[in-house]
Amino acid sequence: MKKHLNTLFVTTQGAYLAKEGETVVVKIDKKVRLRLPIHTLESIVCFGNVGASPFLLGFCGDKGITFSFLTEYGKFLACVQGPVSGNVLLRRQQYRFADDRRFSAKLAAFFVTGKIANSRHLLKRVIRDHGDCVDRNLLSKANSRLGNSLECLKRDLDLDTVRGVEGDASHVYFQVFNELILTNKGDFFFKRRSRRPPLDLINCLLSFVYMMLMNDVRSALESVGLDPGVGFLHRDRPGRFGLALDMMEEFRPWADRIVLSLVNLGQVKGRDFKKSDGGGVRMSDDARKLVLTVYQKKKQDVLVHPFIEEKMLIGLLFHTQALLLARFLRGDLDGYPPMIWR
Repeated sequence: MKKHLNTLFVTTQGAYLAKEGETVVVKIDKKVRLRLPIHTLESIVCFGNVGASPFLLGFCGDKGITFSFLTEYGKFLACVQGPVSGNVLLRRQQYRFADDRRFSAKLAAFFVTGKIANSRHLLKRVIRDHGDCVDRNLLSKANSRLGNSLECLKRDLDLDTVRGVEGDASHVYFQVFNELILTNKGDFFFKRRSRRPPLDLINCLLSFVYMMLMNDVRSALESVGLDPGVGFLHRDRPGRFGLALDMMEEFRPWADRIVLSLVNLGQVKGRDFKKSDGGGVRMSDDARKLVLTVYQKKKQDVLVHPFIEEKMLIGLLFHTQALLLARFLRGDLDGYPPMIWR
């Protein structure tokens, strides 16, 4: 089992990262503000105008530490990594299976099953814990419709039908998402999913947390030797990490819970956001740092994995699922077991 390590997020504009011995240092205005042993890190993510020395990039590549660069507001730009781990036979098998639409439909159904099951779990928790302040009937009907979607996925479906089931389930889920927002609805409300740019505060939070989730899942897939760009549910498209998007599906409800917790506990406020002239919504620097901190903290929570029946940190789940997917593609498992919360 891979040791659980951390991600270093650097958001301060003008920061510069360098190598000193076996450590990475973060300099701001030429002064060292942070020093970390490199062995404590799994990846480094830089937002916006953040630089890094070639020596540090090479050192991280040699140590298997993924170094990613994003825009200030979270759009992926590029990543630097060392040699891909794993063997070429696994990746060739992945490519062959991705060209097989029947196999792709089978694996896509596993990913979508995890997403819908975890979405239902989230709705049930809200009904159980906050039944007095939500529309129980509305959430129960949505939960029932999601249950019907799960039953559909038990049949032998083609890929387009699986994608249709996923799309319908997402529509049902997001139709009632506003009910899950329990406080400060004057600022935080949800009508529909919007991206590039997000058009309201909730969508801004969702997009940012999904971006961090994408980084973790992509890194996990790379670490076991899989190509994060070649997916099964999400087909090939230049610049898109199809397989990372596939595996993200089962974790999206977990990310949604983080967003709902931030809002319902009052950790973020309406004043932490601003709307641009084009209508897009952006977070302040302080709010972004808060969300990053909460996300990292949530990864330290412990649970029992339902398939391997071992206690582990949530931050290890991404790597565990990547390992299980690799075993399935190699033929060591009869199916891919998605991560389903209990």
